Amino acid sequence: MVTGQRIYNKITNFIRIIAIWIFKILFSKAHMKTSIFKRVYYAINGGFNADQTVLYDLKHHKNEYISEFDMHKSRRINEPYNFILNNKLVCSDLLKQYIEVPHTLCIKKKNMIISGEEKARTNEDVLEIIKKYKSVFLKPISIGKGRGVYRINYNNNRYYIDEKEVTLEDVLKVLDSHKEWFISNTVKQSKFLDNIYDKTSNTIRLITTRNINTGDIDILYAVLRIGTKETIPVDNGSQGGLVAKIDLNTGKLSRAKSIQRICDLEKHPDSNNQIEGLTIPNWKEIKKTFVELMEKLPYLYFIAWDILLTDNGPVVIEANASSGLNVVQVFGGQRQDVIGQFYKDHKIIK
Repeated sequence: MVTGQRIYNKITNFIRIIAIWIFKILFSKAHMKTSIFKRVYYAINGGFNADQTVLYDLKHHKNEYISEFDMHKSRRINEPYNFILNNKLVCSDLLKQYIEVPHTLCIKKKNMIISGEEKARTNEDVLEIIKKYKSVFLKPISIGKGRGVYRINYNNNRYYIDEKEVTLEDVLKVLDSHKEWFISNTVKQSKFLDNIYDKTSNTIRLITTRNINTGDIDILYAVLRIGTKETIPVDNGSQGGLVAKIDLNTGKLSRAKSIQRICDLEKHPDSNNQIEGLTIPNWKEIKKTFVELMEKLPYLYFIAWDILLTDNGPVVIEANASSGLNVVQVFGGQRQDVIGQFYKDHKIIK
């Protein structure tokens, strides 16, 4: 029976890997112009998607980069505890004993609405929650990259979804069109972030790891993700947002780049507010907080934190079992750097 289960697991894992290569690599959506030859060549010879052939200049620098396929393989690093981070509800319940997280107000699971911190059983109950909190986020329970996320606002008897005025019927359509979701309160970001761009929640993606040899906690990299008018209400690079690298020592921001187009921006393209050279407030305290938090989760080796800075301190929006490396590799390849070494320690790459 044990042998049969092992064979089944190997077969299903093989099928999953093939599916990832086909749909996430070979046929991934391309935002930049590249030839079919390059797309196929680098998908086979390295596991890179179409946009990465342009962003990384793979013809000259292929050996400097960790591929998209390698990133997907890295999702097994925390096994068998991946589910803790992959399920946003489980993760929130775990983390709220250590740090501030958004409150889960209500949940829809298997097409049934369930109470969270607020009593809810029907769409009408959900509407009352929206009216009470004025602004909420509706998110899928297990999908990432900002997909399926809506910010629903209620003001002066009017509803708004992602900054656009809608009807009551539009809100109900959103509630009914997804079988599983949860609703949380909107967390007000800090004035520092508002002064960059105030139409989206702009989060820090910070990677903490546990050294497989020493058990020490390390911060491998951090970036500030910044939304644009095309990404409202989220900031995800995969939706078209910007990313600025955070200097780990000083907290200072670099120029902003995109993982969907070639750009190098000193200022925000929509607000015209400064990005390059700004310093994340209380950066040393933030680093200390998340090193200590990682120490409280001894069964995990890798966490990609999505952190929203508020005027009262950091709030964890999400914690993830893997991270797209394009948000940091757009600033330079990491295969021969600390991230690459961590992947080598876990036999993700050679």
